[in-house]
Amino acid sequence: MKLSSTMLSLEKVPSGEHNHPSFLSHFFHYFYLKFLHKYCFNCSKQQGKDSKKYKTMSTARFIKCVTVGDGAVGKTCMLISYTSNTFPTDYVPTVFDNFSANVTVDGSTVNLGLWDTAGQEDYNRLRPLSYRGADVFLLCFSLISKASYENISKKWIPELRHYAPNVPIVLVGTKLDLRDDKQFFNDHPGATRITTAQGEELKKMIGAVTYIECSSKTQQNVKTVFDAAIKVALRPPKPKKKPRKKRTCNFL
Repeated sequence: MKLSSTMLSLEKVPSGEHNHPSFLSHFFHYFYLKFLHKYCFNCSKQQGKDSKKYKTMSTARFIKCVTVGDGAVGKTCMLISYTSNTFPTDYVPTVFDNFSANVTVDGSTVNLGLWDTAGQEDYNRLRPLSYRGADVFLLCFSLISKASYENISKKWIPELRHYAPNVPIVLVGTKLDLRDDKQFFNDHPGATRITTAQGEELKKMIGAVTYIECSSKTQQNVKTVFDAAIKVALRPPKPKKKPRKKRTCNFL
């Protein structure tokens, strides 16, 4: 029954008969239909919003990004700095909780999942479990630690090539703010500066896609690191080269 026709029938009821049972029945029926119409309209509107939201989430590609490197190089601080725009000063957890959010880079929206790993030897058996399904690795070393720099090729590349041989790597130099801090090197005479040239050389040696230096404390280049990781993950895989057939010479 249409609301307009119901309202019209109510207007035709003579005065004095508004207390009649039939009138009351029409009266409550009209307002019930009005409420039902409004409720259904709002539900339909909300479902439209929800469907658009779900469509956006379902079409966004998921990218799993895993940070790897020696303990205490600043992997967790980098993740916290990126996700919260703050630098932890009091307490830094050993491993950052997994994080997932929609991120837009160059017009492409992806669902970025961040995985942190512990670099200590105690986690050598558990750490590779995080590598499964990775789309890109952020391989980190400290710009004030020669040992973490050398371990990239000695420890981390062999491990990544063993468990995830075809996953691209973004090489990251952390603690950029301390590399030119004279007071820090006065207080830590055993620390060693790693130059940009050394980082670029290491990138070529290990076959990383790109090399970026950043500071989690000042947030310099932190966003650039993760934008680069997304771009690398979105690149189409390179076609595998077919092995050339060996030609044999037959002497008659």
